[in-house]
Order: sequence, then structure tokens, then C-alpha cells
Amino acid sequence: MRHAWFPASPCGPGCLAGLEPVVGRSRRWWRLTAAALVVLAALLALLVLPVAGSRGREWIVRVVFRSMLRAMGIRLRVSGGDGLAARGRGVLVVNNHTSWLDVVAVHAVRPMRAVAKRDIASWPVLGPLVSAAGSVYVDRDGLRSLPDTVSRLAGVLRGGSMVNVTPEGTTWCGLAHGRFRPAVFQAAIDGGVPVLPVALRFRTADGAVTTAPSFVGDETIVDSVRRVAALRGLVLEVHVLPEIAPGRAADRRELAALAEAAVDTVLRPAPAEHRRRTARAAETVPLGE
Repeated sequence: MRHAWFPASPCGPGCLAGLEPVVGRSRRWWRLTAAALVVLAALLALLVLPVAGSRGREWIVRVVFRSMLRAMGIRLRVSGGDGLAARGRGVLVVNNHTSWLDVVAVHAVRPMRAVAKRDIASWPVLGPLVSAAGSVYVDRDGLRSLPDTVSRLAGVLRGGSMVNVTPEGTTWCGLAHGRFRPAVFQAAIDGGVPVLPVALRFRTADGAVTTAPSFVGDETIVDSVRRVAALRGLVLEVHVLPEIAPGRAADRRELAALAEAAVDTVLRPAPAEHRRRTARAAETVPLGE
């Protein structure tokens, strides 16, 4: 049984407008074929990752994830990307969580270690690559593992690694997002490292914000991939925001609130139409589920 403490999103099928421009059937199949070829190349790349060295591994991971975006017809638009440059010290990178494309986007800009739910390790392509990057896996079905995860994460950060985490704990539709849970921010405090907020947003070719790529409700990863492959002119924006220096927040709750407020400056205000869709979804999907 799922513990009531665990975060749950009200986003569901009602958040997906389904009005976005799409490509023809032949283009969709071409994109899915190209993505499958990227998967094959990534599996072959896994054979050389152990002997590629740190710079070689970073280059391979970046190429694979950028190739996946290109295969799916997604344009990557980055602002403030210098904030993800190598620093020689640990950094906790936090972003809103919308889709399986989140990890693809972040690693396409700057490969890094990540905190991920344990079942991602079994995903094709993403799982092996994220594992090869030295991810810290968390069991989100058990509260007892959380202190150990935070302790391991603090050690990784003290060691000088850049680590990505999605503190909402579940996916939202992209125009609304959840509260940043404070637990993982304790690792940044214990490790004495800054927090770097990153806001992710999807737009269509005409500039309209879209929820279509979001991975919400009970759909499978296959359903989501097929829907993304059908979209025309999808743009994935990565907004790297100013870092929050160590010591700026009194505790982990304040630190989480500062990071969430920074992401909010990019994602809000949400259109009234979306707020109505979210309200309808909240009426039909109990928050405790």
C-alpha cells in the first residue's frame, strides 16, 4: 500500500489538451525508427563506457541524449547554460518533473549523476546510461530508506559531483508543478554545496506552452513516447537559474522553498484554461492515490 506521505499529482488525462499540431504517420514511424537506432547505439556505447574515462563518458552520454531529442523531432533551447559548467565542487541541481524527457534534457546539456527512483534502472537506454553515470537510486515505496539515501547523496556532493534530483517526487503536467519536498535538500546542507534550480518547459512551434509531452496518469512509457513522436515542432526549454549559495537558507524547508520559488518565476503564471483542466483532474483523481 502506498503511504499517505508520498507525493501524488492531480494531473491526469484531463490535463492533456490534444490540440497540438502533429506530423503525418510516415514521419511518426521515421522518428520511432530513429529513436530505436539511438537505443541500439546507446547499448553498444555501454560496452566502452567503463574504459572511456570521465571526459569520454560525459561526451558519449551527451551525444546519446542529444541524438534522442533529434530523433524525436525535439528542439532543445537552453538559457543560462553556463550555470551547468564544471565547477570543481559539488552542486545539487533541482528541476520540476514533467516527463521522461526531463532526464534526457538535463543530460543532453550537462551529463551528471542523478537521484532516481529504483525502477528507472530497468528502463531501456535511460536506465543503463543513468546507472553508468553513477546514479543514486531511491526506493520511493519505503520511507525507511530515505535517511540512508540522503546520507549517500551528501557524501557524493562532498566528493565534488554534480547531482540532479526532481524534488517533487512525481510528474506533473508542466504548467502546474508540485511542492518541492525538503528531504533531499538536507543533503546539500550536510554537504555544504550550492543548489542550482532548473526550470523545464515545453512549447509548440508557435510558442504556446503545451502539456502534451507530460507523463501523467496511468499511461505507459510506450504511450508517452508515441504521443511525443507525433508532435510537430516541439521545443524543450531548459532555464538554468542563479544558484542558491550554501548558508543562505536556515534549514532544508527554507532551502526547498527558495528553489521552488526560483522555478516558479519561469513556470508561472499558468493559463486560466490549464488551471481549469487541473481543477477538473483534481476532482476525479484523489490526492492520496
